Amino acid sequence: MEYHRYKMRSQANKDGLYPVMLVLTKNRKRAFISIGINAPQDSWDETQQQFVLLEGRSSAIKAINEQRKKDNVLIDRYNKRAKDITAAFEERKIDWTFNQFKDEFFYKIKQGKFYSYISAHAQTLRETNHIGNAICYERLMNILSLFDKKIEERVFGEIDIKYVKQFDVYLQKRGNSGNTRKFNFKTLRSILNKAIQDGEASESTYPFGKGGFQISKLEEETQKRYLPNEYLSLLKNSCAIRPVNEYARELFLLSYYCYGISFVDMAHLKNKNIFTLNGGRYIVYKREKTKTQPKVKPIQIKITEEIQSLIDSLCMYRAPINDYLLPIVTVDHEGEKLYMHIKNKSKRYNEYLKNLGKDLEFEFNLTSYVSRHTMAMQLQSNSIPREIISQILGHSDLKTTNTYLDSLDSSVIDEATKVL
Repeated sequence: MEYHRYKMRSQANKDGLYPVMLVLTKNRKRAFISIGINAPQDSWDETQQQFVLLEGRSSAIKAINEQRKKDNVLIDRYNKRAKDITAAFEERKIDWTFNQFKDEFFYKIKQGKFYSYISAHAQTLRETNHIGNAICYERLMNILSLFDKKIEERVFGEIDIKYVKQFDVYLQKRGNSGNTRKFNFKTLRSILNKAIQDGEASESTYPFGKGGFQISKLEEETQKRYLPNEYLSLLKNSCAIRPVNEYARELFLLSYYCYGISFVDMAHLKNKNIFTLNGGRYIVYKREKTKTQPKVKPIQIKITEEIQSLIDSLCMYRAPINDYLLPIVTVDHEGEKLYMHIKNKSKRYNEYLKNLGKDLEFEFNLTSYVSRHTMAMQLQSNSIPREIISQILGHSDLKTTNTYLDSLDSSVIDEATKVL
């Protein structure tokens, strides 16, 4: 039989206080574990397993009772921890020893706080100019603060699978879609993995992985947005009346011809990204999204007549500043200010595209992502192998590419169903 309880030592320490011990019993043997709480002998109630509150309203009595309440809360927390540890051993069918229990128990007490760790990591990301990633972690911190009022007190061991499941229920009640929840949990998983690598967290309470919370099950298939041939032809051959919409149209087409390059990557392009290779001129760059990852290869885009014509036209709309290739960045900013500047420009760009789509009577909103999806679908419809499309998109694996291409062009489906 295995169980635990608390007991006050009969011998006082040098301050005249008596240590409260966690008494662990297994196979008729006992082990005493100090939990770091010392108190007067008459303050402990052995039957109730807690400290007794004093009667009276004086400031001294209030101060004593306040401390005893805190100690009672701490004992409840340690009691839960002890139960969780033994339950985990039982679940994993481990015939544990007292030393194994102590290792688990004290590791959880001594390990760092989750919130302060993620906060420090977000700050480091900002200082190293990884603003987008920093914002992802800060958003997670904000939503966790709404979910859990005690998040700043949590240690890593408390962020277990039970906690994660409760967090998921909370996100569902807020009306978050599966893909939004997936994003939050991927961010949470990332910080827990880093904490384990840094020795701040233990794998024993890791809530993801085999047998844990399955993030992949949250994914919802989103409707793929790409321009059918007639829409693409209309966009290529119809100049917009409003200058801002025409600017957006040309920028969209530049993205399309440049292998679906993102708005953020276009904004960061500079003249130094132009190289002469194999007798031609190329745009050579690494995606902002993945450029710091190991073994990321640069993307090479040959500058065709269409691409050069669009670059020249965009530069007539407004002259680029500094060494920028395109007139997207219009102020001399760096770091977080540059990040927010480009983010605001992207928001305006998508507003212009939406208005352009309405003018052309498209049946769905035209956005910056449509150029990337359209380019990928055009390649697939012309029998370009997915391995090559994956390289063109700058993906590290085919799985990501497949999310762009797994839905057939509706015209293909229409043609196929004529045999019915």
